Amino acid sequence: MLDGSGDPVTEVPFTRGPATDGAVTGADGVARCPWPGDHDDYRTYHDDEWGRPVVDDVRLFEKVCLEGFQAGLSWLTILRKRDNFRTAFAGFDPAVVAHFTDADVARCLGDTGIVRHRGKIESTINNAAHALEAIDQFGSLAAYLWSFEPDSPVRATHDDIPAATAESAALSRDLKHRGWSFVGPTTIYALMQAMGMVNDHLPGCELHTVVAAERATLVRPVPHLDPTATP
Repeated sequence: MLDGSGDPVTEVPFTRGPATDGAVTGADGVARCPWPGDHDDYRTYHDDEWGRPVVDDVRLFEKVCLEGFQAGLSWLTILRKRDNFRTAFAGFDPAVVAHFTDADVARCLGDTGIVRHRGKIESTINNAAHALEAIDQFGSLAAYLWSFEPDSPVRATHDDIPAATAESAALSRDLKHRGWSFVGPTTIYALMQAMGMVNDHLPGCELHTVVAAERATLVRPVPHLDPTATP
């Protein structure tokens, strides 16, 4: 079969796991959330990255940007272009990206290895400048974002996982107020899931307990407010 990018994909049989929450067990015997399907790279992302708590500013800025690029597309498409995105956007270092020029926009628009959407490219540059403002005001981008962490409920089934929440809507509103773009409530909830602010691995997924343990021992970044910084 072919995936959305036209690449051949080897099918791996899945069966329902012993849990009744929608987790599936692959041929490797690992019970997972169903969304990675039969894609090896998607399973690796699910197992090693998705939901693992992140407090590094560069990694968080990358996640915000890529979730924005994903709007209207599949995450697998973005994942398979991620290395190209990192090259195009200087490793998503906001201190560098904030100083991109029109020449950089033109370069990105000509880069076939990324999503060539002018609005999203210009949004990434715009958001980099506002990320630096958040760092100045709160001490780190991580401290700002994690200040919106909700009390994470335990999801009973796949159907209980929302597309957006009151907390993602609140963070979305605040980001927009600060000048960020491509940060709607659904995009921001996807960010919360990816960065480990919530644990939406299904209870029957073997990664659920792994992520829960990492979240339990995580030292949350604490905002150090600078009253002179731009709000």
